[in-house]
Amino acid sequence: LYSVDFHEIEKCQSNNDWDTIAKALSQAAVCLEKAGADFVVICSNTIHKVADEIQDYISVPILHVADVTADQITERSFTRVGLLGTRFTMEQDFYTSRLISKGIQVVVPEPDDMQTVDRIIFRELCLGIIKTESKEKYLEVISKLKTKGAQGVILGCTEIGLLVNESDTEVPLFDTSYIQAYQAAVLALA
Repeated sequence: LYSVDFHEIEKCQSNNDWDTIAKALSQAAVCLEKAGADFVVICSNTIHKVADEIQDYISVPILHVADVTADQITERSFTRVGLLGTRFTMEQDFYTSRLISKGIQVVVPEPDDMQTVDRIIFRELCLGIIKTESKEKYLEVISKLKTKGAQGVILGCTEIGLLVNESDTEVPLFDTSYIQAYQAAVLALA
C-alpha cells in the first residue's frame, strides 16, 4: 500500500499537470514492485489517465479499472453503457477507448450534466458531504443516460458509490470501486 496526498494530485489535475502525477505515481509503483507486489492497483479511475506511463516503469502488471469493468459489462452481455466520473474520465478517451476496444459503446452526460457530476464529486463527495439533492441530480443524469440507450451505468469514480447504488435505480450500475477491489482480491488469491 502506498498512499499519496490527494490534495497535491488534485492541484496537478486542475493545472493539467499530468506529467507530475505520472512521475510521482511511477515512483510509488516502483516502490511497490520492490516491496514484492505481484501487481499494482490504482485506486482512482481518473488517475488511470497515466496508467500506461506508470506501467513503463514497472514489470508487474497494473490491474486497469476500465479492463475489469469491461469484463463485468460483457459478462452481462451489455454493449452500451453510460459513464459517470470526473470530467477527465468522461471527456477524455483514456478510459472509454479501453471499453470501446472490447466492443462496448459509451455514452456520457450532456455538458451541463457533466459539469454537475464533476462538481459534486470534487466539492461534496471528496469532502465526505452527501446531499439528497445531489443524489437526485445523479439519478436524473442516470435516467438521461438510459434514455440515450445505456443498458447500465459505470460509476467511474471511487466516491460515486457513496451517493448512489443499484437499489436507487432500475438501471444496472457498475461500481468500479467494488469491481476493482473484488478483482484484485481474486488475483491476489490466485
